[in-house]
Amino acid sequence: MALKTIGSNPITHPIFPVTSVPGFLFRERISYMIFNYWGLVLFISVMIQNIIYAVRCPEGFENRWNNKIVQLIEQVGRYSCIVFMILIVPIFGADIPDGKYLAVYLSFAFLLVILYAVCWYKLWNRNDRFRALALSIIPSLLFLFSGIMTRYILLIAASLIFAPAHITVSVKNSDK
Repeated sequence: MALKTIGSNPITHPIFPVTSVPGFLFRERISYMIFNYWGLVLFISVMIQNIIYAVRCPEGFENRWNNKIVQLIEQVGRYSCIVFMILIVPIFGADIPDGKYLAVYLSFAFLLVILYAVCWYKLWNRNDRFRALALSIIPSLLFLFSGIMTRYILLIAASLIFAPAHITVSVKNSDK
């Protein structure tokens, strides 16, 4: 079992040794959770487009489809994905990939982020089904892919809750 010390607190992890990934680059133990810096960077990268949209369009998003149950499921899934993307609970079998797996993970994840930004830029003034699908499927894939690559059961489950609800709400609110 690997042992690493941050300050005066020893850190041990029975499933994934801390020494397999440089902790100062990728994660930091917070009590019984691990802070995932890459997850935070990916989340912020996706949110930049949404923040720009909110600033440029202060009237906001008009919700024309009022299904409270699906919207509640979407919000629970969304916030669960955000939390689990950034904070890892080790007992649920998660780890940050290292070596070539980290390169694959970050390459594909940032490819999705770039694709999301390009779709926002190209589809800014449209409100059709294609825009709704593109801007809802890409973040759903990012959450699911991150969960699979980090082997994090909670993020996978949250993304499987979020994706269908988010895609449904987006499509129902788009112009035909």
